[in-house]
Amino acid sequence: MKSQKKSKCDPLENNKDKGKSVNRREFLSTATAAGLAAASVGASKEALPQELLNRRFAAVAPPSAQQEAMENEIPVGYTADEAKQYFVTNPGSDFMVDVLKGLEFEYVTTNPGSSFRGIHESIVNYGGNKSPELIEATHEEIATAMAHGYYKVTGKPLAMLAHGTVGLQHAAMSVYNAWCDRSPMVILAGNHLDVTHRRPGVEWSHSAQDCVRVIRDYIKWDDNPVSLQHFAESMARAYKIAMTPPMGPVAIVLDGHLQEEELGEQQVSMPAMTPTQPPSGDTNAVDEAARWLVEADNPVIVVDLMAHNQEGVERLVALAEALQAPVVNQFGRMNFPNNHYLSQGANAIAQADVILGLELYDTWGTINQMRDRVHKDVQRRARPDAKVIDIGVKDLFTKSNYQSFQRYFSTDLSIAGDAQATLPVLTEAVQSAMSRERRASNAERKVRWEEAHARQRAQDKDWARYGWNAAPVSTGRLYAELWNVVKDRDWALVSDDNQQNRWARRLWPIDKHYQWIGRSGGAGLGYGAPSALGAALAHRPEGRLPINVQRDGDMMYVPGTFWTAAHHDIPMLTVTHDNQAYHQEFMHLQRMSARRQRGIDGSSWVGNELRNPEIDLAKVVEGMGVWSEGPYSDPKDIGPAITRALDVVESGEPAFVHVRTQPR
Repeated sequence: MKSQKKSKCDPLENNKDKGKSVNRREFLSTATAAGLAAASVGASKEALPQELLNRRFAAVAPPSAQQEAMENEIPVGYTADEAKQYFVTNPGSDFMVDVLKGLEFEYVTTNPGSSFRGIHESIVNYGGNKSPELIEATHEEIATAMAHGYYKVTGKPLAMLAHGTVGLQHAAMSVYNAWCDRSPMVILAGNHLDVTHRRPGVEWSHSAQDCVRVIRDYIKWDDNPVSLQHFAESMARAYKIAMTPPMGPVAIVLDGHLQEEELGEQQVSMPAMTPTQPPSGDTNAVDEAARWLVEADNPVIVVDLMAHNQEGVERLVALAEALQAPVVNQFGRMNFPNNHYLSQGANAIAQADVILGLELYDTWGTINQMRDRVHKDVQRRARPDAKVIDIGVKDLFTKSNYQSFQRYFSTDLSIAGDAQATLPVLTEAVQSAMSRERRASNAERKVRWEEAHARQRAQDKDWARYGWNAAPVSTGRLYAELWNVVKDRDWALVSDDNQQNRWARRLWPIDKHYQWIGRSGGAGLGYGAPSALGAALAHRPEGRLPINVQRDGDMMYVPGTFWTAAHHDIPMLTVTHDNQAYHQEFMHLQRMSARRQRGIDGSSWVGNELRNPEIDLAKVVEGMGVWSEGPYSDPKDIGPAITRALDVVESGEPAFVHVRTQPR
């Protein structure tokens, strides 16, 4: 058992009163704070928000003070007058920071790199490292996935700084996850396009003619600004495009020369950014959908990536109750309370004569299933005569290379529009079309679905008891013990439970949008830990308790995530699902062996296990400054360990409990 609190030592705090002299390197890297960097004689005052004007055009240090500082650090062989030209008092990256502030980015996640050293310095010194604040990650995949998780809690994008060609290649998988999951972010990629400004060596290797090309197939838009005004306008456009459904990542290239050059007399301004209102479905088509739903004997609503916020949840509740129609929540987002009696399992689809799909990621896979056993076969889940209505934005933007759009399905009525924006019109049309007789039938429908919901919840609780005392710990017991500790807190699950038999969805009451962030999108490992941390960062100002049930294989892609949690004091309770394997692939190997009649005794572990040697995950995160305990395999140890960890999290720090578990 291990327990460690991270040190609160602040090297900046410890050295601030030492009064040592400032050398030329320190002067050049720090002197462009509120004094020198505030001079922007060329900026257009009218276009800047007032609080930025107050700072940007504030009084600078007296000329004599500047002169004295420069004269004390004159490079060898230069006169004082000659040395002046090498000091940049109003760099372009200061204006870039003003643009970020104007767009109200709260954070910029990054792993540092020289291609964006200009804006890095401006964020820290000119911007005061506040709105946006730099969040340091140990890998670009972590920085990007944090932005992914942050959006799904706040509904706002983060900016992410990537270092040239190598940074974008490191970030690529996380960008793809966000693309598949329709999660916006603004990627800022450093680059040196002008060969006359590239330093010899690494700077050439890390630059490209088209550095965004590596991720262009799975972002919505990108641009390579050639002037600071171009940058400002492209940032406003990028924000709008990223946040317009279907949402997704965008990228802007930050040219190194633009960051570091003197703004001088350039006339630059920040354009206003007016968000685009999400598109709503065609009124006539919505009216037709309402008629079908009202006239149906067994309408069923299936929903996946629909709710952007709590309002979306409430709109869906209103529609479902108006129809007394069951809702099958596929949990790409928290769309519908699982403790509402109309929350039903996928078996409800088989009864439906009209199916309403809302922002379905995979319509074909909702209506059909492909069984992958000894051989592959396809069965239709829905009745052959069931009509299918599809409302969503997936047909508004599709790219041709990456096949994230799933198999084609011919729906009976397809309505292009943001489903959350369309729901009020659809609900009103349903209520208008509903006859007195149809309205009277709602009472009987309600009783039927209340009984079905109660039966399913009771059955789930009973099934969770199987293997209750097993060691390693069953995943049902893990979630039950966790719930017993956190149930009275304002909690939020910042991980997906799909690999743990969906026990959170089956046992916990999830009725608030922020309590669930959905799945990864592209199913790329390395998403879980950093996206959970990004979500935890979003929950921090609200005082909520973020809970991360962390898979071991996913964690080993990005263990540095926990250093970022400790470094930035992001409270998050992590409990592991450590089954010591890439168990999904273990099952695939078993399936192949069975299909080929080669036996499954022992061989399925080859290439799939995370044992021999065993990984002490608690020790890994302890070494990064995170409080940790474990590993535990006895279920009786889990509750007390989680209770101790909760005390740490409530003090404002991350905590980690290492639990060895059954496979699923």
